[in-house]
Amino acid sequence: MMKNSSQVSYFTLAAYLDSGDVKFLYFVVLLTAYVLIIGANVFLMVVICMNRSLHEPMYMFLLSLFVNELYGSTGLFPFLLVQILSDLHTVAAPLCFLQVFIIYSYGGVEYLSLTAMSYDRYVAVCCPLRYKTLMTADRTATLIVLTWSYPLVLITVMVCLSSSLQLCGNVINKVYCDNYSVVKLSCSDASVNNIYGLVTTFCTIVFPLILIIFTYIKIFRVCLHGSKQTRQKAISTCAPHLAVLLNFSFGACFETLQSRFDMSRVPTVLRIFLSLYSVASLPLFNPLIYGLNVSKIRLGACDCLTFMTKKCLTKNLSC
Repeated sequence: MMKNSSQVSYFTLAAYLDSGDVKFLYFVVLLTAYVLIIGANVFLMVVICMNRSLHEPMYMFLLSLFVNELYGSTGLFPFLLVQILSDLHTVAAPLCFLQVFIIYSYGGVEYLSLTAMSYDRYVAVCCPLRYKTLMTADRTATLIVLTWSYPLVLITVMVCLSSSLQLCGNVINKVYCDNYSVVKLSCSDASVNNIYGLVTTFCTIVFPLILIIFTYIKIFRVCLHGSKQTRQKAISTCAPHLAVLLNFSFGACFETLQSRFDMSRVPTVLRIFLSLYSVASLPLFNPLIYGLNVSKIRLGACDCLTFMTKKCLTKNLSC
């Protein structure tokens, strides 16, 4: 048995199933999903950057969200692709802690981005006449910087605490590195890690969720007493945000339950799918949710595609 973290040079991921030749099918499916994630998110980022009518707070928050989807998926998918083809499902300790940092900071940035977006919608629906004075370019930039810096600092401290633990094992019963799974391997006092983990969960998930619920209660009150036009505007702008929030909260809730409680009665395949769902679903579905439901982005995407098509045709004709 390994006595301390300096002797743990690698971790073994024990949740991978012996799938034989089917692993090549899994590889193709995940590679296709990763390519789609990169293509869809980069395309919408280009659409927002190129279209001046989208240089508004709401779309700047979306731009930050799409950057975060690329960040989170890049911390997971290449790792999964390598592990699927590998016969030995091991990962070097520094790479494991790096993945913990990326995945957890991705989740924190996701929730705080959704919080900033809910505040933006609250101001737009409840204080429309003051929107431009409240949601200035400086305030928007400040909120975006906070949504990134705040969780990055919290997760950096969490990873430093976990990496300094004395460990009595190196087997993680998951398909990717998980902070709580590492903490459970500790043979020293991990009470500080557990307390800090709860504080981090509250600061990056619970508190933002409370703020989001508060803003939507205010929005729904305005909708109930407002005109039909106000209700339609609120629904059209808030529905995609709520869909993303519910989707992400479902995945995060299951991941928290799986980490803290015994889920051995749940089939292994289902546990693997749901643990990946919380990290892999949003980068794939968010571009679809916002691209199809937000009219300005949809129109901007059509304009961008038209421009690119005309440019390609012009080049072909000149040749």
